[in-house]
Amino acid sequence: MDLVGFGVAAVVGAGIFTLTASTAGNVAGPSVSLAFVMAAVACGLAALCYAELASVVPVAGSAYTFSYATFGEPVAWIVGWDLVLEFALGGAVVSKGWSQYLAQFLTQAGVPMSAATVPLGPIELDWGALLIVVALTSVLALGVKLSSRVSQVITAIKVLVVLLVVVVGAGYVKVANYSPFIPPPAHGSTSVHTGSWLHQTLLERLWSSGGSSYGVAGLLAAASLVFFAFLGFDALATSAEEARDPQKDIPRGIIGALVPVTVLYVAVSLVLTGMVSYTELATRPDGTTATLATAFALDGVSWAVVVISLGALAGLTTVVLVAMFGQIRILFAMARDGLLPRGLAKTGSRQVPVRITVIVGAVVAVVASLLPAGDLAEMVNIGTLFAFVLVSIGVVVLRRSRPDLPRAFRTPLMPIIPILAVLSCLWLMVNLSIETWLRFVVWMVVGLALYCGYGRRHSRFARS
Repeated sequence: MDLVGFGVAAVVGAGIFTLTASTAGNVAGPSVSLAFVMAAVACGLAALCYAELASVVPVAGSAYTFSYATFGEPVAWIVGWDLVLEFALGGAVVSKGWSQYLAQFLTQAGVPMSAATVPLGPIELDWGALLIVVALTSVLALGVKLSSRVSQVITAIKVLVVLLVVVVGAGYVKVANYSPFIPPPAHGSTSVHTGSWLHQTLLERLWSSGGSSYGVAGLLAAASLVFFAFLGFDALATSAEEARDPQKDIPRGIIGALVPVTVLYVAVSLVLTGMVSYTELATRPDGTTATLATAFALDGVSWAVVVISLGALAGLTTVVLVAMFGQIRILFAMARDGLLPRGLAKTGSRQVPVRITVIVGAVVAVVASLLPAGDLAEMVNIGTLFAFVLVSIGVVVLRRSRPDLPRAFRTPLMPIIPILAVLSCLWLMVNLSIETWLRFVVWMVVGLALYCGYGRRHSRFARS
């Protein structure tokens, strides 16, 4: 039960608050509920592989740490470089969602400056996202700790807000809004998957079917997008050493957390698309994206908009904090191993790597305040899915190359589960846009250039 509670706390947050409404409006329509189920299956398969890899190393740690100990330096660098996408860009996406809810709350409060962005010359500055990132960077640099009690209270608030959406919103559901459940392709709409060939998914391009929102292609693309809502579930896999009976507790904890979370996500998406037509949730011409509170605002339930916005602000604050904290610790470990300049790993009087903290805060602030949330979310997803593919393959390779290693947890049905995990993750990846793939390739090339130009010659392994 502790693992289940930990999993729910880690998963419920950014994705459900920030991506559900916009994905329904722009990509999948009411069928976004099926997309959540698809993403959950891929997450469950990958987590079982992740659990075995985590249990091989007798110390709980990040994917970078035990990849270094298990597979060696080059693979560890690749995983660490991928984790930059997951944590840094993930924090940027969540901070933009925080900004949207702040704007909705200020609108309800009658505050004049309630827009999420303000023009700054030729660009749009997301001042809300900039505000929360700067504030949390200061908190992290000062070494202020978030107590477990505060964390538990905020987790309870997040879950209660999700339940509020389901219970209150159910009274405003109109069955007619579910028809058609999988809308036909809508060429020329505001979808992120329409327009030039760069915005088509890789699968659409391979099929030469043309970019389209909605339809079956939209449903598959939505599964790749809402995968973001399950980020954090892999933290369960690192608890193998703390579980009383890892062989039973880890799979029970993973399934026990994913099932109720998936049920909540499906219920929220069904209520959301039942309250208003999915077309009302599409991105507006001015770039404004829908959130969970949007449907309640359209139905005139103003008090619910305020409650949801406040709850989301509290919940998303901790998500941004944890994402930035995780990124700082990953870069700290890489600098300590010499893959990045060792001077970055220097800590202050509070044992905080201030230099890395400031750098991470500055990068997240710039990215969050200037770039679109949809593009960022896709980059987070493709980086995380790629890391899961490596982990799933690594479990099979390590089982054959080092069968003697003690394992607190063994992935069942070897090698069927890892193969299914790889295929499901690759399937989600090919349903991301070509533009995302090109950015990911550029990102990996830059990472490999950094490793070959600096990390390989200065690492602890090379020096020894």
